[in-house]
Amino acid sequence: MSQVMSWEEWFSHDGVALAERLRRKELSASEIAAQAAEGIAGVNGAVCGVIEIFDDAVADPVANGAAPDGPFAGLPFLLKDLGPTMAGRLQEQGSLFMQGNRPEADSFLVTKMKAAGLNIIGRSTTPEFGCCSSAENPAVYVTRNPWDTDFTSCGSSAGSAVMVGAGVLPLAHGTDGGGSIRIPAGTCGAIGLKSSRGTFSIAPYGSDFTSVVSTQGCISRTVRDTATFVDACRGGAPGEFMPYWMPDTPFTEQITRDPRPLRIAVSHEWGPYRATPHIAAELEKAAKLLEGLGHHVEWLAPTVDFARAYAAQTTCYITNFAQTVDALLKSRGLETPPEALIEPMNRRIWEQGIDASYSDRTRMQLDFNETARAFGAFHETWDIILTPVTARETPPIGTTEYLTTTDTASALDWFENLWGFFAYTPLNNLCGTPAISLPMGRHANGLPLGIQAQAAQGADGLLLQLAAQVERAVEGKWMSGELPAVHVTRL
Repeated sequence: MSQVMSWEEWFSHDGVALAERLRRKELSASEIAAQAAEGIAGVNGAVCGVIEIFDDAVADPVANGAAPDGPFAGLPFLLKDLGPTMAGRLQEQGSLFMQGNRPEADSFLVTKMKAAGLNIIGRSTTPEFGCCSSAENPAVYVTRNPWDTDFTSCGSSAGSAVMVGAGVLPLAHGTDGGGSIRIPAGTCGAIGLKSSRGTFSIAPYGSDFTSVVSTQGCISRTVRDTATFVDACRGGAPGEFMPYWMPDTPFTEQITRDPRPLRIAVSHEWGPYRATPHIAAELEKAAKLLEGLGHHVEWLAPTVDFARAYAAQTTCYITNFAQTVDALLKSRGLETPPEALIEPMNRRIWEQGIDASYSDRTRMQLDFNETARAFGAFHETWDIILTPVTARETPPIGTTEYLTTTDTASALDWFENLWGFFAYTPLNNLCGTPAISLPMGRHANGLPLGIQAQAAQGADGLLLQLAAQVERAVEGKWMSGELPAVHVTRL
């Protein structure tokens, strides 16, 4: 046993609180890394959220690069197995095709994480290339929901959401290209912020110009941990395509104050998509809570050509993923995706998108522009748009219609079905606007349901202020203080 505190005491600390104890030298970074590793080992058999623990990083956080003077002071942390890379560490992207892939350099964001004092002790699970709703391929792994292991955690930041939800770590890394932070956070009872475009760098492998919709971030249990992560890890690398913005006041200061009374538009009816009656009722409860905090709440949706927007988002996904897969194929001298190593829908996406024309992308970009302008005009009047995170219930394990292991013949049909489930998250990625998932609701079966607040581009601080106000209103007891079935305090 390598515990320096009981699991109940461990869970009572968020990342900022643990970091403060590290600074006071009440605990050492290696001691809490060892306890985190023990917690991972204790729950991972049930939920499968971690692929690998870096034993050397557990033993010596400073040698792994975590700055002891950073705001997190050596806090153990998981890196999603997709996106940012670490020199010499495996990054296999949830794919049999990528097994054994070992990048040679730290990405820019990883250097920022280390400078923030985050000790990256392992890799968390993700679907293949991050391109589906759940880290669920039995040939690789099946990540399960800690609230009920018969259900998925959703994705694509599956493993990080599972480990935060199970109380193992106070926060962990995620990426979000269409809801991949917010959706699993909402499904696992955690907090997930998708930041505005121009917050986190994806250097040196891409930029906001080349990647368009994808951003980085974290999944956490407290608003101040998310605010601290963004304050510490934001910023552009040399040679970025666009300027990276900074708020006038750090988010960690902004969240100590309630926001001014806000104008909040509430809706679950977005073009062809709408929530189930139960989810709509949970959204109404959240809206009433916000109204009780002094905000003006009305039920209305933005005036947006939703069908056109989702079609453009589909074009973006198909063409982006096709090029991602093609680059991986070319790096190994291959012309087509090997059937035994790349999942069926990812092969179909490659087939459908690899020959897309510049004209296809131009039409997509024009539709992106029209959609972003429409949302921007709406936010001139309305500070917040409140929606559910998902329109449908969390699927049981083995529901293949949302997975890239599906035998659905058309990538277009597959994405259209996916948007019917994740209706409310992808357009923030299209527009570059911020959104946060808060664990304020429940599905009919008791599983967590995230409620999403969206704001205008650059209004991330306002979202975090609102989230912190709600957190204070519930006395820090998200999900009424209830814990999932798989949790470190049950070890």
